[in-house]
Amino acid sequence: MRKLLLPAFAAVLLAACAPAAPDPTIDAGKLKAHIEVLASDDYEGRGVNTPGEVKTVDYITTQFKAAGLEPGGDKLPDGTRAWTQDVTLASFRIEGPRAISAATPKGAQPLIPGKDISVRASASGLDQVDLKNVPIVFAGYGVTAPEKAWDDFAGVDVKGKVILVLVNDPDFETGSGDFGGKAMTYYGRWTYKYEEAARRGAAGVLVIHETAPAAYPWGVIGGSDTETLFDIVRDNPAKDHAALEGWIQRDAAVSLFAAAGLDFDTLKKAAQQKGFMATPLNGVTLSANYKVVGEKIVTKNVVGLLPGTKRPDETVIYTSHWDHLGKGAADKDGDDIYNGAVDNADGIAVLIELGRAFAAAPRTERSMVFLAVTAEESGLLGSAYYASKPLYPLEKTVGILNMDALMPSGAAKDFSLAGDAPLTLQDDLIAVAKARGRAFTPDPTPEAGHFYRSDHFSFAKVGVPAISFGSGQDLTDGGRAAGDAFEKAYVADRYHQPSDELTADWKFEGIVEDAVLLYALGRQLADSGAWPQWKEGSEFKATRDQTAAARK
Repeated sequence: MRKLLLPAFAAVLLAACAPAAPDPTIDAGKLKAHIEVLASDDYEGRGVNTPGEVKTVDYITTQFKAAGLEPGGDKLPDGTRAWTQDVTLASFRIEGPRAISAATPKGAQPLIPGKDISVRASASGLDQVDLKNVPIVFAGYGVTAPEKAWDDFAGVDVKGKVILVLVNDPDFETGSGDFGGKAMTYYGRWTYKYEEAARRGAAGVLVIHETAPAAYPWGVIGGSDTETLFDIVRDNPAKDHAALEGWIQRDAAVSLFAAAGLDFDTLKKAAQQKGFMATPLNGVTLSANYKVVGEKIVTKNVVGLLPGTKRPDETVIYTSHWDHLGKGAADKDGDDIYNGAVDNADGIAVLIELGRAFAAAPRTERSMVFLAVTAEESGLLGSAYYASKPLYPLEKTVGILNMDALMPSGAAKDFSLAGDAPLTLQDDLIAVAKARGRAFTPDPTPEAGHFYRSDHFSFAKVGVPAISFGSGQDLTDGGRAAGDAFEKAYVADRYHQPSDELTADWKFEGIVEDAVLLYALGRQLADSGAWPQWKEGSEFKATRDQTAAARK
């Protein structure tokens, strides 16, 4: 008998009529114990391809096994599965000094790494970045969007040049326009701007950093050029990456504009309008010289499985990334370990305990997969690798429930998501939460582009319904003011800093409630025959619709 592809209202009706499974008991003590281990200095910030990775993968594997899960990773020669999926990546790191400077009509302008500029290790295949007096062009927001009749590169050839581009979308400051207002589109992401620069044949691309449109301060990226860069293995990396990729501080960029006789603010305003023409910084050139060491590495996704009782070929997947930034630039106290307690040891702790809860309960009709992915901080690479080489068919993957940086701020009356997805899976979560007295608060900062910044996006790009859960900010104790203050302080003082550590003031009640809510949604999906769908207007709907026959 063929299963019907249920529309959204039918899925909601099915959920309303189905008997509710009892909520599990999620042990706050176990969550805390996992975080104490994963975010300890002994794990050295859980950097990819470091001793911290080995410890992390071993820990998650051991905990999955103890929780009652089965191995769900790569298939072995004997037909069984491993606990992990091998993820082959290319790694790149800068070795030795970085000499970067600009020549201007007013004289040389040094660009001090970490202070004025932050460059990534080149993923273009070069072992030496050597740019000498390369012309600089201001290319607005660096966007080519034919469907919006928008092209920041119209009439200009930037091949072999360094382009300066603004962060976010042209609509960010005005709040209205062709790019959906404050909510960031993919064109606003720095990753897109790098991709477009490579397509245009630019020698380099520098994103002009401003805290508000970037949604994080310079300190988040100022020391990132000391980190190892990872990428998926590419056939022709020079086609996908410019030789130089990085960020430049606003003040340093303003100085370069002024040296060319240009006003930054005037050109920035012009770039927010359709018909903007890219502008060369006449007389200003950039030079850069540094060595890059590249190699291939194998890192690990960790995968736990609970096979379904009736439709084991259909999967509901919980995802969370295990990696953080490893060791990097030391803070004012000399701490150089980026422990990543909130981002994302707590997400992995919840993933483990969700596995334990499902293993202790009656088996679901569909299979449950618990996927701890690698290299999220390197560009969502572990999830991107899985999406390109799935262990379980994407066309029969019911949905992705991602957990990234749950907030230890206490119990909340609401919850949020990364972005506002045009997706019935979001509707399902809202309905499940409402039954538990929790309201949905849309992403309070859509301009930050959170939808494109966590692992669910790797699945959305290939059509799989996917959401990334966000803890609430309307706190039971202190309301929205307290929640907003906690979030603001975290972003300013702890996000991607050595100070993201487990501290005595953590409140686990909210994380426990988040885990229970996510369990309820996963259970509902796994015991139903419904298939969440992208709504009309979604850029991912057409891709999903191509495989609709597999779900009937």
